[in-house]
Amino acid sequence: MKLLVFGKSGQVARELQRRVPAGTELICLDRASADLSKPQDCARIIHETKAELVVNAAAWTAVDAAETHAAEAMVINADAPAAMAWAAADRGLPFVHLSTDYVFDGAGDAPFLPESPTAPLGVYGQTKRAGEIAVMQAGGRFAILRTSWVISAHGSNFVKTMRRLGAERDALSVVADQIGGPTPAAAIADAVFTVAQALREGAAGGVYHFAGAPDASWADLARAVMAGSGLSCQIHEISTAEYPTPARRPLNSRLDCSSLEADFGIPRPDWRQGLAQILSELAG
Repeated sequence: MKLLVFGKSGQVARELQRRVPAGTELICLDRASADLSKPQDCARIIHETKAELVVNAAAWTAVDAAETHAAEAMVINADAPAAMAWAAADRGLPFVHLSTDYVFDGAGDAPFLPESPTAPLGVYGQTKRAGEIAVMQAGGRFAILRTSWVISAHGSNFVKTMRRLGAERDALSVVADQIGGPTPAAAIADAVFTVAQALREGAAGGVYHFAGAPDASWADLARAVMAGSGLSCQIHEISTAEYPTPARRPLNSRLDCSSLEADFGIPRPDWRQGLAQILSELAG
Protein backbone atom coordinates (compact mmCIF):
# COMPACT_ATOMS: atom_id res chain seq x y z
CA MET A 1 0.00 0.00 0.00
CA LYS A 2 1.36 3.40 -0.99
CA LEU A 3 0.11 6.47 0.93
CA LEU A 4 0.45 10.13 0.01
CA VAL A 5 0.53 12.07 3.28
CA PHE A 6 0.07 15.81 3.60
CA GLY A 7 2.13 16.73 6.64
CA LYS A 8 5.60 15.75 7.74
CA SER A 9 6.59 17.53 10.94
CA GLY A 10 3.34 17.46 12.94
CA GLN A 11 2.76 15.09 15.84
CA VAL A 12 0.74 12.51 13.91
CA ALA A 13 2.78 12.83 10.72
CA ARG A 14 5.96 12.18 12.68
CA GLU A 15 4.47 9.03 14.16
CA LEU A 16 3.19 7.86 10.77
CA GLN A 17 6.78 7.94 9.55
CA ARG A 18 8.04 6.07 12.60
CA ARG A 19 5.39 3.34 12.54
CA VAL A 20 5.10 2.34 8.88
CA PRO A 21 3.76 -1.23 8.67
CA ALA A 22 5.52 -3.81 6.54
CA GLY A 23 4.40 -3.57 2.94
CA THR A 24 3.44 0.09 3.25
CA GLU A 25 5.19 3.04 1.63
CA LEU A 26 4.75 6.67 2.64
CA ILE A 27 5.25 9.82 0.63
CA CYS A 28 5.19 12.60 3.25
CA LEU A 29 4.92 16.17 2.05
CA ASP A 30 6.22 19.11 4.07
CA ARG A 31 5.16 22.71 3.55
CA ALA A 32 7.84 23.28 0.95
CA SER A 33 6.46 20.38 -1.11
CA ALA A 34 2.76 21.03 -0.49
CA ASP A 35 1.67 24.42 0.83
CA LEU A 36 -1.88 24.11 2.19
CA SER A 37 -2.34 27.85 1.71
CA LYS A 38 -2.39 27.01 -2.01
CA PRO A 39 -5.17 24.39 -2.24
CA GLN A 40 -4.94 23.89 -5.99
CA ASP A 41 -1.29 22.91 -5.65
CA CYS A 42 -2.42 20.17 -3.26
CA ALA A 43 -5.01 19.03 -5.79
CA ARG A 44 -2.41 18.97 -8.55
CA ILE A 45 -0.13 16.75 -6.47
CA ILE A 46 -2.96 14.26 -5.96
CA HIS A 47 -3.80 14.26 -9.67
CA GLU A 48 -0.15 13.41 -10.39
CA THR A 49 0.48 10.91 -7.59
CA LYS A 50 1.00 7.20 -8.03
CA ALA A 51 -0.14 6.58 -4.46
CA GLU A 52 -3.20 4.43 -3.76
CA LEU A 53 -4.59 6.50 -0.90
CA VAL A 54 -4.35 10.07 0.42
CA VAL A 55 -4.01 11.12 4.07
CA ASN A 56 -4.34 14.69 5.32
CA ALA A 57 -2.41 14.97 8.58
CA ALA A 58 -1.72 18.70 8.21
CA ALA A 59 -3.79 21.58 9.60
CA TRP A 60 -3.80 25.00 11.20
CA THR A 61 -3.75 23.91 14.85
CA ALA A 62 -3.00 27.21 16.62
CA VAL A 63 -6.41 27.48 18.26
CA ASP A 64 -6.03 30.95 19.76
CA ALA A 65 -4.22 32.45 16.77
CA ALA A 66 -7.06 31.31 14.52
CA GLU A 67 -9.31 33.89 16.19
CA THR A 68 -7.32 36.70 14.59
CA HIS A 69 -6.28 34.82 11.44
CA ALA A 70 -9.63 33.40 10.41
CA ALA A 71 -9.10 33.72 6.66
CA GLU A 72 -5.77 31.92 6.73
CA ALA A 73 -7.12 29.17 9.00
CA MET A 74 -10.11 28.68 6.69
CA VAL A 75 -7.88 28.18 3.66
CA ILE A 76 -5.70 25.61 5.40
CA ASN A 77 -8.39 23.77 7.37
CA ALA A 78 -11.26 23.89 4.86
CA ASP A 79 -10.25 24.97 1.36
CA ALA A 80 -7.18 22.73 1.20
CA PRO A 81 -8.96 19.56 2.41
CA ALA A 82 -11.76 20.36 -0.03
CA ALA A 83 -9.32 20.51 -2.93
CA MET A 84 -7.64 17.31 -1.75
CA ALA A 85 -10.92 15.43 -1.35
CA TRP A 86 -12.25 16.45 -4.77
CA ALA A 87 -8.96 15.51 -6.44
CA ALA A 88 -8.87 12.17 -4.61
CA ALA A 89 -12.49 11.47 -5.59
CA ASP A 90 -11.68 12.33 -9.20
CA ARG A 91 -8.83 9.80 -9.13
CA GLY A 92 -10.87 7.19 -7.24
CA LEU A 93 -8.44 7.31 -4.31
CA PRO A 94 -9.72 6.85 -0.72
CA PHE A 95 -9.09 9.87 1.51
CA VAL A 96 -8.34 9.87 5.26
CA HIS A 97 -8.77 13.24 6.98
CA LEU A 98 -7.95 14.10 10.60
CA SER A 99 -10.32 16.37 12.49
CA THR A 100 -11.04 17.42 16.06
CA ASP A 101 -13.35 17.43 19.06
CA TYR A 102 -13.52 21.23 18.65
CA VAL A 103 -16.33 20.81 16.11
CA PHE A 104 -18.60 20.33 19.16
CA ASP A 105 -19.69 22.94 21.70
CA GLY A 106 -18.78 20.83 24.73
CA ALA A 107 -22.25 20.99 26.27
CA GLY A 108 -23.36 18.36 28.79
CA ASP A 109 -21.28 15.46 29.99
CA ALA A 110 -22.26 12.66 27.60
CA PRO A 111 -19.75 11.49 24.98
CA PHE A 112 -20.37 12.97 21.54
CA LEU A 113 -21.29 10.50 18.80
CA PRO A 114 -19.95 10.95 15.25
CA GLU A 115 -23.48 11.94 14.21
CA SER A 116 -24.04 14.36 17.11
CA PRO A 117 -24.89 17.93 16.05
CA THR A 118 -21.82 20.11 15.64
CA ALA A 119 -21.60 23.64 17.03
CA PRO A 120 -18.01 24.92 17.14
CA LEU A 121 -17.24 27.58 19.74
CA GLY A 122 -14.44 29.31 17.83
CA VAL A 123 -12.76 29.88 14.50
CA TYR A 124 -10.54 26.79 14.71
CA GLY A 125 -13.51 24.48 15.21
CA GLN A 126 -15.52 26.30 12.57
CA THR A 127 -12.77 25.90 9.97
CA LYS A 128 -12.27 22.23 10.83
CA ARG A 129 -16.00 21.60 10.54
CA ALA A 130 -16.04 23.35 7.16
CA GLY A 131 -13.25 21.00 6.09
CA GLU A 132 -15.26 17.98 7.20
CA ILE A 133 -18.29 19.10 5.22
CA ALA A 134 -16.16 19.64 2.12
CA VAL A 135 -14.65 16.17 2.40
CA MET A 136 -18.10 14.59 2.74
CA GLN A 137 -19.43 16.53 -0.25
CA ALA A 138 -16.57 15.59 -2.58
CA GLY A 139 -18.22 12.31 -3.48
CA GLY A 140 -15.27 10.00 -2.91
CA ARG A 141 -14.66 7.25 -0.35
CA PHE A 142 -13.37 8.84 2.86
CA ALA A 143 -12.80 8.42 6.56
CA ILE A 144 -12.81 11.42 8.85
CA LEU A 145 -11.09 10.65 12.15
CA ARG A 146 -11.89 13.12 14.92
CA THR A 147 -9.29 13.03 17.66
CA SER A 148 -8.71 14.99 20.86
CA TRP A 149 -5.91 16.24 23.10
CA VAL A 150 -3.05 14.85 21.01
CA ILE A 151 0.16 14.10 22.93
CA SER A 152 3.60 12.94 21.85
CA ALA A 153 7.30 13.59 22.29
CA HIS A 154 7.25 15.87 19.24
CA GLY A 155 6.49 19.52 18.63
CA SER A 156 4.57 21.68 21.08
CA ASN A 157 1.99 19.99 23.26
CA PHE A 158 0.60 19.94 26.78
CA VAL A 159 2.78 17.09 28.04
CA LYS A 160 6.03 18.77 27.04
CA THR A 161 4.90 22.10 28.47
CA MET A 162 3.91 20.55 31.80
CA ARG A 163 7.16 18.62 32.01
CA ARG A 164 9.19 21.78 31.41
CA LEU A 165 7.23 23.95 33.83
CA GLY A 166 7.11 21.20 36.43
CA ALA A 167 10.89 21.17 36.54
CA GLU A 168 10.95 24.94 37.07
CA ARG A 169 8.16 25.52 39.58
CA ASP A 170 6.84 24.16 42.86
CA ALA A 171 3.19 24.42 41.83
CA LEU A 172 1.04 25.00 38.75
CA SER A 173 -2.62 25.92 38.30
CA VAL A 174 -4.29 23.74 35.67
CA VAL A 175 -7.84 23.69 34.34
CA ALA A 176 -9.91 20.86 35.81
CA ASP A 177 -13.39 21.39 34.33
CA GLN A 178 -12.50 20.47 30.74
CA ILE A 179 -12.84 16.71 30.31
CA GLY A 180 -11.64 14.67 27.35
CA GLY A 181 -9.52 11.80 26.16
CA PRO A 182 -5.78 12.47 25.83
CA THR A 183 -4.71 10.66 22.66
CA PRO A 184 -1.15 9.50 21.89
CA ALA A 185 -0.12 10.47 18.36
CA ALA A 186 1.40 7.00 17.99
CA ALA A 187 -2.02 5.43 18.52
CA ILE A 188 -3.57 7.81 16.00
CA ALA A 189 -0.93 6.82 13.45
CA ASP A 190 -1.68 3.13 13.96
CA ALA A 191 -5.40 3.83 13.58
CA VAL A 192 -4.78 5.74 10.34
CA PHE A 193 -2.89 2.79 8.86
CA THR A 194 -5.64 0.36 9.86
CA VAL A 195 -8.41 2.55 8.45
CA ALA A 196 -6.42 3.23 5.28
CA GLN A 197 -5.93 -0.47 4.62
CA ALA A 198 -9.64 -1.12 5.19
CA LEU A 199 -10.64 1.68 2.79
CA ARG A 200 -8.26 0.32 0.20
CA GLU A 201 -9.96 -3.06 0.56
CA GLY A 202 -13.41 -1.55 0.06
CA ALA A 203 -14.62 -0.42 3.51
CA ALA A 204 -17.39 2.17 3.28
CA GLY A 205 -15.74 4.71 5.58
CA GLY A 206 -17.50 7.69 7.16
CA VAL A 207 -17.00 9.86 10.24
CA TYR A 208 -15.38 8.29 13.30
CA HIS A 209 -14.06 9.25 16.72
CA PHE A 210 -10.78 8.17 18.25
CA ALA A 211 -9.66 9.33 21.69
CA GLY A 212 -7.66 7.89 24.54
CA ALA A 213 -9.16 6.35 27.66
CA PRO A 214 -10.03 6.90 30.41
CA ASP A 215 -11.52 10.37 30.11
CA ALA A 216 -9.65 12.87 32.25
CA SER A 217 -9.19 16.58 32.94
CA TRP A 218 -6.17 18.64 32.00
CA ALA A 219 -5.31 18.68 35.71
CA ASP A 220 -5.44 14.87 35.79
CA LEU A 221 -3.09 14.71 32.82
CA ALA A 222 -0.75 17.25 34.41
CA ARG A 223 -0.56 15.18 37.60
CA ALA A 224 0.24 12.08 35.56
CA VAL A 225 3.03 13.97 33.80
CA MET A 226 4.54 15.04 37.12
CA ALA A 227 4.31 11.56 38.60
CA GLY A 228 5.74 9.91 35.50
CA SER A 229 8.58 12.42 35.34
CA GLY A 230 9.51 12.15 39.01
CA LEU A 231 8.66 15.82 39.59
CA SER A 232 7.28 17.15 42.89
CA CYS A 233 5.41 20.07 41.33
CA GLN A 234 1.92 20.32 42.82
CA ILE A 235 -1.12 20.75 40.56
CA HIS A 236 -3.83 23.13 41.77
CA GLU A 237 -7.19 22.82 40.05
CA ILE A 238 -8.80 25.90 38.52
CA SER A 239 -11.83 26.50 36.32
CA THR A 240 -11.83 27.48 32.67
CA ALA A 241 -13.25 30.84 33.73
CA GLU A 242 -10.12 31.41 35.82
CA TYR A 243 -7.87 30.81 32.80
CA PRO A 244 -9.31 32.93 29.96
CA THR A 245 -7.98 32.38 26.44
CA PRO A 246 -8.74 34.14 23.15
CA ALA A 247 -10.62 31.07 21.88
CA ARG A 248 -13.29 29.33 23.95
CA ARG A 249 -12.56 25.68 24.75
CA PRO A 250 -15.26 23.00 25.00
CA LEU A 251 -15.78 21.81 28.57
CA ASN A 252 -16.89 18.38 27.40
CA SER A 253 -14.57 16.76 24.87
CA ARG A 254 -15.67 13.19 25.57
CA LEU A 255 -15.96 11.24 22.32
CA ASP A 256 -17.91 8.03 21.74
CA CYS A 257 -15.46 5.84 19.83
CA SER A 258 -17.56 2.67 19.67
CA SER A 259 -18.22 2.79 15.92
CA LEU A 260 -14.50 2.84 15.13
CA GLU A 261 -14.03 -0.34 17.17
CA ALA A 262 -17.11 -1.95 15.64
CA ASP A 263 -16.11 -1.19 12.03
CA PHE A 264 -12.32 -1.48 12.21
CA GLY A 265 -11.54 -3.34 15.45
CA ILE A 266 -9.69 -0.32 16.86
CA PRO A 267 -10.26 0.12 20.63
CA ARG A 268 -9.59 3.30 22.57
CA PRO A 269 -5.92 3.40 23.59
CA ASP A 270 -4.95 3.76 27.26
CA TRP A 271 -3.35 7.20 27.32
CA ARG A 272 -1.53 6.37 30.55
CA GLN A 273 0.51 3.72 28.76
CA GLY A 274 1.12 6.09 25.87
CA LEU A 275 2.19 8.83 28.28
CA ALA A 276 4.70 6.51 29.95
CA GLN A 277 6.30 5.82 26.56
CA ILE A 278 6.35 9.52 25.70
CA LEU A 279 7.99 10.47 29.00
CA SER A 280 10.54 7.68 28.58
CA GLU A 281 11.45 9.04 25.16
CA LEU A 282 11.71 12.61 26.46
CA ALA A 283 13.94 11.45 29.28
CA GLY A 284 16.33 10.03 26.71
